[in-house]
Amino acid sequence: VQLVESGGGLVQAGGSLRLSCAASGSVFSINSMGWYRQAPGKEREVVALISIGGITNYSDFVKGRFTISMDNAKNTVYLQMNSLKPEDTAVYYCYSENYYSMDYWGQGTQVTVSS
Repeated sequence: VQLVESGGGLVQAGGSLRLSCAASGSVFSINSMGWYRQAPGKEREVVALISIGGITNYSDFVKGRFTISMDNAKNTVYLQMNSLKPEDTAVYYCYSENYYSMDYWGQGTQVTVSS
């Protein structure tokens, strides 16, 4: 499975961005997809996950602000980010897991929120 992210950039605090991640390759084996992020000097952390069946999970720090969704026909997962804060600044990575518990990662896209 190959994952390609797009949609990162620079935005002011309070603004919005939408990240996209298109999957290709053995997409039939994908069980779930999602987003992680890594800020400078910090460990990578989960942001939001969504199963093929549409079940979502969010980390507490994004609940009410971010929305994850998936277009199964396009093999694409989205992350709508609203009310962005400077502490949301990080490299955001697309993630997928297949039915064999194998993980795949995108190359990452930078999100910078200015105060």
